[in-house]
Amino acid sequence: MKIIIVGAGAVGSYLAERFSSEGQDLVVIESDPERAAQLEGELDALVITGNGASLATLEQAGLGEADLLVAVSSSDAVNVLACNAATKLGIPITIARVEDPELKAEVEALGVDLVIDPGEAAARELLVLVSTGRVAEFVEFADGGLVMLGAYVDSESAVVGITLAELRETVDQWDWLVVAVIRHGETMIARGSTELKAGDHVLVMAEAGHTQTPYELLGLVDRPAETVIILGGTRLAQMTAAMLVERGVATTLIEADPARCRHIAEALPDVVVVCADPTDPKILRSEGAGSADAVLALTGWDSDNLLGSQVAHALGAGEVITRFNNTELVGLLGGAGIDATVSPRRSAANEILRFVRRGLIYSAVSIPGSDAEAIELEVGPNSPAIGKTLRDLKLPRSLIIGGVQRDGVAFVPRGDTEIQQGDHLIAVALPDGIAAAEKLSG
Repeated sequence: MKIIIVGAGAVGSYLAERFSSEGQDLVVIESDPERAAQLEGELDALVITGNGASLATLEQAGLGEADLLVAVSSSDAVNVLACNAATKLGIPITIARVEDPELKAEVEALGVDLVIDPGEAAARELLVLVSTGRVAEFVEFADGGLVMLGAYVDSESAVVGITLAELRETVDQWDWLVVAVIRHGETMIARGSTELKAGDHVLVMAEAGHTQTPYELLGLVDRPAETVIILGGTRLAQMTAAMLVERGVATTLIEADPARCRHIAEALPDVVVVCADPTDPKILRSEGAGSADAVLALTGWDSDNLLGSQVAHALGAGEVITRFNNTELVGLLGGAGIDATVSPRRSAANEILRFVRRGLIYSAVSIPGSDAEAIELEVGPNSPAIGKTLRDLKLPRSLIIGGVQRDGVAFVPRGDTEIQQGDHLIAVALPDGIAAAEKLSG
């Protein structure tokens, strides 16, 4: 597939890394010469320095032969113009990043296939996290029949120091499965010999309604938040606050800038707005961070978010969720007093990946702090997996099948589970295992 990405900012560079690692025919257009030069040394892709809204630049990138255009620059106007040019040339798939709500309707009228707003996508993700207790991820697959839970292993957890094979022996009914472990930024597809350690970011696939055992083993609390404190008054913070109060959640927002505080107070009258330093321990203590069900650190600065999160954790907040712009920090700092992380660029990328991988592949979700993806795919009539057991497939070590949906019934498979046409498989794969996962669809 030939893919053109316009804009190599937070979202564009993340997608470029993903597509480049898969060996896609990739072209990136970036207006900043220094950023373009940096990308040339990092990606297996053609990088063009220029204006993504310019027809000449788009022609230089080979727009006429492209299968997909992803316009995710920081300029709504550039993204709209790039998609307009692509639509006129008959490019099969166009995707645009647009934050201006007035422009969204106009872009959709142009025939753009997907319009995304990174902030809105991240706010929806935050809403799910505060509604499901102390989990780092909560993603539904197989029409809700299976869920993927992500959590950090507590030092006092019963699973510390034992292998997954030993853990399975303690389970009476196998309706959940550890599919991956992220440790110090490195992702390992889970095997029986994998030993769990304190601080590990563990991904568990479980049958819906049967999450109690993994919750207990990982020391999690399955209770929706009723009181939330938000640190920062960014656009993401405001969107999240609006969604929370709409759900009836008591929400307090702490922001240092007086002008922004006045604006938020007027726009969101049901939110308690406190004009103060969101990293100040005295302020967080006085506003009840220690007794809050969740504290969301959503300022525009990673350092402030990390500091505010550590203070909230030390005060005893029930759950701490932190926004990181630099996703490298997720793998390194996740679990250090932080229960979950959010990144607008990752949320936007997940929406794009789900859309791009549609067809026999129903969804694709990237994993925070990892280069792994969780993919739901359908076994087509030409799949080489039909009639074979998971054990017989001899899947690469970079791939694991964590769930199966068959005739509307979802379950966690075993090695002797035989694959049938029409099955939905939920696979967790590293970049070099994605192609093998896609082949299972036929």
